[in-house]
Amino acid sequence: MKLLVIGGTSFVGRHFVEAAMAKGHALTLFNRGKTNPDLFPDAEHIKGDRDGDLSQLEGGKWDAVLDTSGYLPRVVRKSVAALAGIVDHYTFISSISVYQDPFAGGDESAPLGTLEDELTEEITGETYGPLKVLCENSVREEMSGRSLIIRPGLIVGPHDPTDRFTYWPVRVAEGGDVLAPGGGDSLVQFIDARDLASWMLKMIENSETGDYNATGPAEELSMKAFLESINEAMGGKANLEWVGGDFLQSQSVGPWMEVPLWLGSDEAHMKADIGKAVAAGLSFRPTEEIAKNTNEWARSRPEDHEWKAGLSREKEATVLQAWREARSA
Repeated sequence: MKLLVIGGTSFVGRHFVEAAMAKGHALTLFNRGKTNPDLFPDAEHIKGDRDGDLSQLEGGKWDAVLDTSGYLPRVVRKSVAALAGIVDHYTFISSISVYQDPFAGGDESAPLGTLEDELTEEITGETYGPLKVLCENSVREEMSGRSLIIRPGLIVGPHDPTDRFTYWPVRVAEGGDVLAPGGGDSLVQFIDARDLASWMLKMIENSETGDYNATGPAEELSMKAFLESINEAMGGKANLEWVGGDFLQSQSVGPWMEVPLWLGSDEAHMKADIGKAVAAGLSFRPTEEIAKNTNEWARSRPEDHEWKAGLSREKEATVLQAWREARSA
């Protein structure tokens, strides 16, 4: 197949291109050439800005396109309009955040988020999901019957630029007393970018259409089981010290970014229904494997890497000490 990827050199797009090239597909990457521009010398590269002039794509013809970087409806609408007549199939990577309550456990028919001002282009925690909804609508309208909408949860694994999952294997591998959030009963969901990429490629090869939640694992996974499996994979050097959610909040410890995969209480679960995607062949590698691979990759980064998520070691130690003192008082 001739495949066009909007993006293609960062994280999910990178893994997708690797998987597609390994299967012999012909790849064209359209991006600004700012992220890992030397990757994939055997692919065709078209340098351009999707929010600018798309004339570089004129005259091309592709069997399918993967859109990895659409966040604003105006920009996505422009891209789809330019490609509708020269691609047969359009896959758009959306987000599980499109739902009014992303963690309530609904399937693809659950209510979607809305915006009071649909023309806003300010991306915040509140607008990100509803903006993705409008992006999806633009794809469906222009590519009627020819679109595949993928709604991933937290995407993890090697080359993840967010550090949201990476924090855990790296921190646990260091050993010692590790702050673990809540009582361990909250549920977590995530998907390795490599699993997502290989599944999307199969869906594209089969010209599948429709909307799919795409996260994992296949069975419910508690925070306790998650961290214990990472600890085992990292050699069991960490002492997981479970700190109550209310206490963490009293210490101004923030959920999700400061304590990744924790939503702020043991009652808040990640329970997106992924039955449709699993029935369509989505599968998952073990958490232990993801942790090992992610830790190995993270250790290859510069020592002065500026972490984007996770507790600082100083704050972690301070909160743990305060927790022990509170419990012994």
